[in-house]
Amino acid sequence: MPQTDTGSAEALLDELARWVALETPTTDPAAVNRLVDLAEAELGRAGAELTRIPGRDGFGDNLIARTPASANIGTGKPIFVAAHLDTVWSLGTLAGMPYRIEGERAHGPGIYDMKAGSFLAVHAVRSILAQKVPTKRPIVLLLTPDEEVGSPTSRALIEREGSQAACVLIPEPADATGACVTARKGVGRFSMTVAGRGAHSGSAFTEGASAVVELAHQILRIDGMVDLDRGITLNVAPVAGGTRPNVIPAAARCEIDLRVATAADGERMAHLLLGLGALTPGCTVTVTGGMNRPPFAESPGILGLYEKARAIAGTVGIAMPRQQRGGGSDGNFTAALGIPTLDGLGCPGAGAHTSDEHILWRELAPRAALMAGLLETLD
Repeated sequence: MPQTDTGSAEALLDELARWVALETPTTDPAAVNRLVDLAEAELGRAGAELTRIPGRDGFGDNLIARTPASANIGTGKPIFVAAHLDTVWSLGTLAGMPYRIEGERAHGPGIYDMKAGSFLAVHAVRSILAQKVPTKRPIVLLLTPDEEVGSPTSRALIEREGSQAACVLIPEPADATGACVTARKGVGRFSMTVAGRGAHSGSAFTEGASAVVELAHQILRIDGMVDLDRGITLNVAPVAGGTRPNVIPAAARCEIDLRVATAADGERMAHLLLGLGALTPGCTVTVTGGMNRPPFAESPGILGLYEKARAIAGTVGIAMPRQQRGGGSDGNFTAALGIPTLDGLGCPGAGAHTSDEHILWRELAPRAALMAGLLETLD
């Protein structure tokens, strides 16, 4: 059992409700920063050493909290915790998708992905500091504003802090079984634009070259690259093209999501996608993009960290299986650096990015205790 008193599920849920009430769409830096303000104040009162990095490129601020040197805090490489505050939900979502409790479930935009996990990380660090609980290593907590769009402004910070750490903890949500994550697929994002030749669809049909028809050919071509046995999936969406029914479309476009299990497959698939050419005479195809997150591959170091964490979980009543996921996280960056990384340490639940998003709120207490136990005892 951890020495830190992390409180009851009811008390934790009451405070988490304040976080959910602060809507934090990635694309609204002022909104994200309101939650950064709250976390900064709580960690500052507990005595954390804080560094706030102003946002750029239309994103909110990053916040780094470090445990100060003291007799209670161990030395050596720190434990690094990376958590994001942004969500996929637009301002105003709460009006139609309100925070509510229904039996064992607490619902609300972003509560599962991943305000519950980020809150638990903040709560564990501030509780350790406020209660002066000893830890075997220093702790570094990074709160980021842009994970949901690929971490464009926080990746360098994640990699910098992760490369200096003994291990990395990612409080992304656990699934309903409580499984943590020891591997994730790599993620690629690409954009395809098609230039055709516009013409009147009645009087000059043969003079046109439909960008939409060409895009349809390309979509089928891309779908043919799916290889489930190798763990390679591609999804095309959204798709757009054309202006009016009586105009042969001169332009069309789509986005492509790529998931791969290995770095080699990421390179190979990126090469294939970037090299796609037109199949329709009179059209041209341009593809841009690349791998957004490297694969998070299971390794002996990760499995060793998992076994330590599973033993700690057992002391707080959590049976913690492990799983691999197709979705990416900021853990992909640190795992790719060779730093033992354990993911999915947030609150169990389901419905990420859907109107049914929820956590199993009674799990907040054991999950808070688990996070505190990891931060206290991992060596």
